[in-house]
Parts: sequence; structure tokens; C-alpha cells
Amino acid sequence: MSLVIKYRLRAIAIGALLLSGALAATARAQDIHVHVVAGSDISIPNTTTYPTIQYAMDHAPQPGKGGRLYVHIAPGIYEERVMVTANRPRTTFVGDPKDPSIVLITAAQNAKSAGGTFFSETVDIEASDFQADGITFSNTAGATGQAVAIAVRSDRAIFKHCRLLGDQDTLFADYGRQYYTESYIAGGVDFIFGNAAAVFDHVEIHERRPGYLTAQSRTSADQSTGYVIMNSTVTADDLGGKYFYLGRPWRTYARVVVMDTTLPAQLSPQGWSPWRKDDIPEQTFYAEYQNTGPGAATGMRVAWSHQLSPAHARSFVPAIFLRGTDHWNPIAEAGKLP
Repeated sequence: MSLVIKYRLRAIAIGALLLSGALAATARAQDIHVHVVAGSDISIPNTTTYPTIQYAMDHAPQPGKGGRLYVHIAPGIYEERVMVTANRPRTTFVGDPKDPSIVLITAAQNAKSAGGTFFSETVDIEASDFQADGITFSNTAGATGQAVAIAVRSDRAIFKHCRLLGDQDTLFADYGRQYYTESYIAGGVDFIFGNAAAVFDHVEIHERRPGYLTAQSRTSADQSTGYVIMNSTVTADDLGGKYFYLGRPWRTYARVVVMDTTLPAQLSPQGWSPWRKDDIPEQTFYAEYQNTGPGAATGMRVAWSHQLSPAHARSFVPAIFLRGTDHWNPIAEAGKLP
């Protein structure tokens, strides 16, 4: 066999190997799509349609490396508690983006019945890169103490066209970078709490009774965590002449920024509250920028709150505040959702 032929055969073999490797990589990166339909028959061989969301999380095929699991949830009321464990990264719950109220995940545990606040959640998200579009997450325990609708410990999490409903401690936004957009969050006391780096962009946040929107829990000044509420609308029930507050610091270095947001008349003129009546939380960072509405006047704000400059405000936009070392672009990623 001539040397030329040998090289040609070798080149063909290498090309075939590279092609098979590329095909294998493509196969590994394929997305998996499963469906949840209440009452569906799981006895059908190789079915990927499941009767509950948790059953889907327990039994759905695992996507290959780089792939995403899409869980398409049919309209219905799913009275169950759901956990997305850490070994389910890149999971997307898809409901009805046009009407998230018709895809409802609900339970009614509170801290007393569940054995603690951090066991009361209806849905617990522990996996990175979680997404939800068109879903309602609810805890119907009502004004009975701490009762979490959803706990989110997920880096690069996105919630779009979602409704998060509860009273005290509705959303435990506790870890990682999180982006909420075109959504609705309702509660009464400390109903957005935890120590994530979270941005609420074009969201309606609704106060149901005299209480506190946020209870952020940053524990040191060098942490990059905090909550940013921007381009949003805060609304409130008739509070009978009483007020609510934008937040109170669950931990010493709590950080919350509210900017370019409409604030209602039911907001206390002081804006923010200490955790305890006589505290002066000088290390807390509570700030506002260019808000509007009857509650936006800043003349009577607490002395330890801040009004941002345009340059400082820019540092809290999602593209910067949530960027991280991996250059995550939450707005672009949210744009890919249905």
C-alpha cells in the first residue's frame, strides 16, 4: 500500500471519528420534553406523560450534557408539593404564558404544620438554571404565620409570566442570581425574603395587608446579593388607613433598591422600617431612584435610606447586577422563553 493511500485512509478514519464525536455531542445536548396531565395513565410503556409534576421530576429522562428538560404542564389545579432537586439542572416548567392562573401548583402548609418555615414551601427549587413560564405558585395557608409558596435556591433562575401567591413569606429568594419578569407577586408580611441577588423587572408586587414587601438578609457588605425592583408597579389593598413598608432588614447588611417603579398611597411616607422599633440600621442599604406615584415622595423617608445618583442606579440594572463572572444575560435568556 502506498504512503499516499495510507494517509488518505487515515484522514478518512479521523474524519469519521470526528463526525461520530460531533453526532454524539449533539445527541448528548438534546433537550427532553415531557408532559404533565392530571389523571394521565402511567401504565403505558415508555410514556412521557405523567399525572403529577413531582412524578415527572422523579421519572422524566435526564437530558444529555447541556440539554434542558422541558416539563409542559397542562391547565389544571395541582394540589401537591414539588421539589426540583440539585440533580435536575436546566429544568423549565412551561404552563400557559397568556393565562398563568389556569396552571396552579398549590398547597397550604405553614411553619407550624410543616415543622418550620423552611419546610412549608409548596415548591422547592434547588437546581441551577431553573426556568418557569406561565405558572402560578401558591400557598393558601393565609394569615397563619410563615407559609412559603416557593423557595428558590437556584443560580441563573428565571420566572416569566408567573404568579406567586401567599401571605407571609410568599417567595424565599434565597440563593443565586434570579430574574423575575412580567409576573405578579402577592403577600402580606416579609413576602419576598432571603439572600439571593434578584431583580424584579416589569413585575406587579401586591401588598395584601399592613406589612413589609421585603426582608432581605445580606450578612456582610462584600456580598453581591440584594433585591432590585425596577420598571414595576407596587399595589395594595385598602389597608383601612394603615401603611405598609418597602422592606425591613432581616439581617444587618440587607440591600434593596427600588427604581423607576410606581408606588401607591398606602406606602408609609417613611418608606422603610427597622426590624425592631428602636433600631437604627445604619449598615442596611435601602435606596430609591426616580419612582413615581402617590407613594414616591421622599421628603419623609427614614434618614438611613438613600436616593441614588444616575450612575449608581445603572449598577443595579440586570445586565450588570446579575452578570457574574460567567457574563449571564438574564434578559436575553428570558426572551427565549415562549
